[in-house]
Amino acid sequence: MAATTVSGNDDIMFNGTIGLFQANSSDDMVVCYAPSMITTNGVWRGENPLDYAMPLFILQIILIILTTRILVLILKPFRQPKVISEILGGVILGPSVLGRIMKFGDVMFPLRSIMVLETMANVGLLYFLFLIGVEMDITVIKRSGRKVIFIALVGMAFPFVIASAMSFLLHDNNTGISRASFLLFMGVAVSVTAFPVLARILVDLKLLNSEIGKIAMSAAVINDMGAWILLAVAIALAENRSSPLPSIFMVTSATVFVLFCIFVIRPGISWIISQTPEGENYSDFHICIILTLVMICSFTTDAIGIHSVFGAFVFGLVIPNGPLGNTLIDKLEDFISALLLPLFFAVNGIRTDVNKIANGQNAVYLLIMIILASAAKVFGTVVVAVMHEMQVREGFALGLLMNTRGLVELIVLNVGRDQKVLNDQEFTILVLMTVVITAVITPAIIAIYKPARSFIPYKRRTIQRSRADAELRVLVCVHTPRNVPTIVNLLEASNPTMRSPICAYVLHLVELAGRASTMLIVHGSHKSTDTTTNRTQAQSDHIFNAFENFAQHAENVIVQPLTAISPYSTMHEDICCLAEDKRVAFIIIPFHKQQSVDGGMVATNPALRTVNQNLLANAPCSVGVLIDRGLGNPAKVAATHVSHQIAVLYFGGPDDREALAYAWRMAELPGINLTVLRFIPSKDAAPLPVDPNDEGILTVDTSNDREKQFDDEYINEFRMKIAGDESIEYIEKVLRNGEETVAAIRSMDPIHDLYIVGRGQGFVSPLTAGLTDWSECPELGAIGDVLASSDFAATVSVLVVQQYVGTGLQDGITTPNNADAIMKQSSFQMPFKGADDAHESNWNS
Repeated sequence: MAATTVSGNDDIMFNGTIGLFQANSSDDMVVCYAPSMITTNGVWRGENPLDYAMPLFILQIILIILTTRILVLILKPFRQPKVISEILGGVILGPSVLGRIMKFGDVMFPLRSIMVLETMANVGLLYFLFLIGVEMDITVIKRSGRKVIFIALVGMAFPFVIASAMSFLLHDNNTGISRASFLLFMGVAVSVTAFPVLARILVDLKLLNSEIGKIAMSAAVINDMGAWILLAVAIALAENRSSPLPSIFMVTSATVFVLFCIFVIRPGISWIISQTPEGENYSDFHICIILTLVMICSFTTDAIGIHSVFGAFVFGLVIPNGPLGNTLIDKLEDFISALLLPLFFAVNGIRTDVNKIANGQNAVYLLIMIILASAAKVFGTVVVAVMHEMQVREGFALGLLMNTRGLVELIVLNVGRDQKVLNDQEFTILVLMTVVITAVITPAIIAIYKPARSFIPYKRRTIQRSRADAELRVLVCVHTPRNVPTIVNLLEASNPTMRSPICAYVLHLVELAGRASTMLIVHGSHKSTDTTTNRTQAQSDHIFNAFENFAQHAENVIVQPLTAISPYSTMHEDICCLAEDKRVAFIIIPFHKQQSVDGGMVATNPALRTVNQNLLANAPCSVGVLIDRGLGNPAKVAATHVSHQIAVLYFGGPDDREALAYAWRMAELPGINLTVLRFIPSKDAAPLPVDPNDEGILTVDTSNDREKQFDDEYINEFRMKIAGDESIEYIEKVLRNGEETVAAIRSMDPIHDLYIVGRGQGFVSPLTAGLTDWSECPELGAIGDVLASSDFAATVSVLVVQQYVGTGLQDGITTPNNADAIMKQSSFQMPFKGADDAHESNWNS
């Protein structure tokens, strides 16, 4: 038999097959168990698997995961972070709810199993804190302005002062705990901001890329760093109450450990990185060394007297930015976050027992302290925000976000409970208030702060509505250097002139992995090298050098390089925000498939398709999806004179008009030959399928009639202007159905380099009906999907265009010559943005 000690307050008797438990002390309980009974011999031998450690632990994990996942589904409509479900799952399984059923508690969570459960939960916690350290970008502190630093400091200082004042009412001198230690634990517990939980909330609210989201994340990093320092001091004071010397030794040893990590371990990790060639995976040996170092660092800080998670967190912080961090996160995150971390939250819930709330007066004092501290954090944040010219509403929302509780606070509470700084009542109330406060934040933000997209009121959101004598602003998105030649050729063919120059914002899109905060880097800034990995920086430099070389040799072209680092799920938000901010008319983004050697189209990264789909659904201007099939071959890039054969496939609708407008601009460049094929339904064309129950038939017919009128007017204007121009050819083809449409496209002259087609949204044609039934990529529209499919044999690049048709723009027809009249009729007002207006004035002059 073996024995272990478990803290507790009540006399409990436990009798089981595996051991005997009895406690008469109010402080400690002794659990006796047979260490040899790990795995069972099976139910067929008459043994109960739950009497053995391993089967019981597995069943506990299953029960915890199932409970938390069910709660995640229940709370998902209320947009609650997962940590709420994980803590509540533990509370439900613990003595507060199901634990009241004695049979359930004795069978599923007997005291002999708690040690194993808590040990595994803490192992998961160690590695999760290590990953948080890897993700946390401490250069944020260097880059943070005064506003962020003040928000972080005030957001921590105000609650800390409130907790310090209230601790005089809550502190019990009979416990033997020093007032300073109690004050520090209370102060840290109510003033900390949960960095991981905050990130989840911001992603859910789609605020991660907003200004308020970036401020909150940066402030939370600073707040967390301060919390860890105070926690280390609090632990040192709690463990050494008789003499100050041990506390001094502990703090000194912790300082030496941190310096050792910075000046010895970090260079060692950097050496490992330098030994791994760029683009190659790190060896299992290197990963094993790092994972072992996590344990060694944790053991070191635990031996010093500081909590073991402190060592894992510091070691994660010193891992250099780069692919190594990405690899570690890819290998560990799913297993740790999905399986082991919920055990930690569940253990906290199991430790929470509402029956322990007995002292009503102290409970009231504690609740008042928590409420006042949370209000003080909001008040302090609002004051600092207003001082820095932010709106009160934004400051209030920021204060609510800074009140996010979760992992770090629970670590503080567990350490305080283990050190007997906090009693069971205080621990229970603080855990429950953590759940309540964090649960309130998301609904409160939704109700108070509604960041509806504030479109900048600029008029030229499409090429068709752009003035012929104004600068054309284009946002070019690039994923890899392979996208560059085709886009360079496309820009070169877009006819930049002194009268209508092109300003191209080149955005390198990088997936966020290994760091917790998204960022937009303006290259040429001194900060750029501090925020990107070596590999990403090298790739960005390669891409931007190519574009800058193009701008130097081409006339009337300005290139502004930028890098956006964000998750694929929110990458389109970065693109849209930048497009609004720069007031661009056209976004060019590569297709997610590339042509293989055998001519087929192969997906390079399926996540890029989601980016394109989200961009098409949310873009504040026109969008072009570029399918590369040779437009960027070296011969064309190196050519002295631009020479392209371009074809526009015109069926009708706003997207096709935008495609023609872009091609019309390109056709004005010498060396560009343009063929416009207008496909017209014959009188006996197959009618559109009609659903007799569809009440929107009349609307569709009316809309089509209106679009056909606009098409006729625009085509007539186009034909009038191109009369006598031998480089432009206009052809009409009368067809009956989709089959004839596909046949006509396949029979086209193979001399073309580029097809420009509309996406076809907002217009229904009998010539495209049925083509989408077997679409591989319906986001390209019926014709775009046909041209982008592997079955389309011609090696012709394709640009699928979608016109922006947002509210506020006139539905009239705009050509390069009558655009001014349309713009004067528009209800939009130009914003006062000095830099952009001055830039445009210089071009126009």
